[in-house]
Amino acid sequence: MLEFVKVAERSEIPEDGAIVVEARRRKIALINSGGTIYAIDDACRHLGGSLGAGDIYGTRVVCPLHGWEYDFTTGANVDDSEIRVACFAVKLEGDDVFVEI
Repeated sequence: MLEFVKVAERSEIPEDGAIVVEARRRKIALINSGGTIYAIDDACRHLGGSLGAGDIYGTRVVCPLHGWEYDFTTGANVDDSEIRVACFAVKLEGDDVFVEI
């Protein structure tokens, strides 16, 4: 059953940056893009690099291991849309960030 789980406080996520959190044994990258928070699976589909440690620009996050890029609004790899990471719904309540798991 899906439910929203508190994973962080908004103030912990740097503007145009990311952090990695764990919820229900899953590592999730929380990305702050222009004040909007997105949540995606942290592991790159190539070799499992941490997307939360990657560079962010526009709506893309770049895996730090080999440069694979994902659109964090959809989870799709920008070179092959058949390759995807999971995206999670985000809910904000005050400074609290919840992710639907």
